[in-house]
Amino acid sequence: MGFRLSETPCFFPRETLDRMAADGAELIRQLMEPAYLRESDRSLPERYTVPNQSERPLFTQADFGLLRGADGEIDWRLVEIQGFPSLYAFQPALARAYIDAYALDTDLRYLLGGLDTCGYREALRRAILGDADPAETVLLKVDPLRQKTLCDFRLTERICGVRPVCVTRVTREGNRLFHEGAPIRRIYNRAIADEIERRGIRLPFDFRDDLDVEWAGHPNWYFRISKFSLPFLRHRTVPRTLFLDEVGELPERLDDWVLKPLYSFAGSGVVLRPSRERIAAIEDRANYILQERVDFTPLVETPYGADKIEVRVMYLWPDEGDLRAVCTIVRTGRGKMMGVDHNKDMEWVGASAALYEP
Repeated sequence: MGFRLSETPCFFPRETLDRMAADGAELIRQLMEPAYLRESDRSLPERYTVPNQSERPLFTQADFGLLRGADGEIDWRLVEIQGFPSLYAFQPALARAYIDAYALDTDLRYLLGGLDTCGYREALRRAILGDADPAETVLLKVDPLRQKTLCDFRLTERICGVRPVCVTRVTREGNRLFHEGAPIRRIYNRAIADEIERRGIRLPFDFRDDLDVEWAGHPNWYFRISKFSLPFLRHRTVPRTLFLDEVGELPERLDDWVLKPLYSFAGSGVVLRPSRERIAAIEDRANYILQERVDFTPLVETPYGADKIEVRVMYLWPDEGDLRAVCTIVRTGRGKMMGVDHNKDMEWVGASAALYEP
């Protein structure tokens, strides 16, 4: 396993998860408004702007950090929103493993939207495959066999019959793509532009070309629904967020703010309590945001101290259906952030699952 799993699942009232999912859905729908979509055109890097964009994001994630409100009740605030796939295959397997390993009540639920295991797998297969043959569909990623999320890729292959394929192993003939001589009709896109750039990878095809391929998760939504979206959202769960290049005078107390690059993955480049000197040194200010920092409350008691909790609500929005929350990911930690790198050498932290009574 390339990332740490917590020793414990987390237990939630069903109403809490339903309300959180409804908040996330409201935020996603805000980002479908024509005014925002026009604004988000400038989020698309020229090199990674892909033709034939879908009308809606097929995969979306809304991450919420939990806190205890003034009335003592559990509340949540948005951390990030992403128009990109997550661990759709692995997370239900992890939830089932907790139930089995601890001999928990088998009536406990972990899927959302009224789905059972069969219904969830069918919805996932439909989203990833569409009408394509699994033999003509690939899960596209940079060096997938060495990724921390390989567990999800393998389970995706087991559920959908879709092979994980490295972007460098694809070949092109005209406007068609192939892998080991077999045609690629549909791509379950897990390739991140940030990683391609960081590794200096030369692609065998150009994202800008009008290729004869379907995208399961059109790449443009990775940029359109991202940290770029945060300053445009208006909701009680969204902390105040500013584009750095639009900030005239910096806030007096920078300890209350977080500096984030717009296009990074897994928390890379995020600076808590940035100094004025750190901000002044940034040249590409248009690619950064300042976000008000929210102190999330340690809520889960462990033998090593109380953990903070972040819940990712995972959505599917197929062309022929409605936006639907289908599952969650829980991350627990005692570090400054929830990422793996911020919770090293700790016990009772890491990826977990949300369980609830029916």
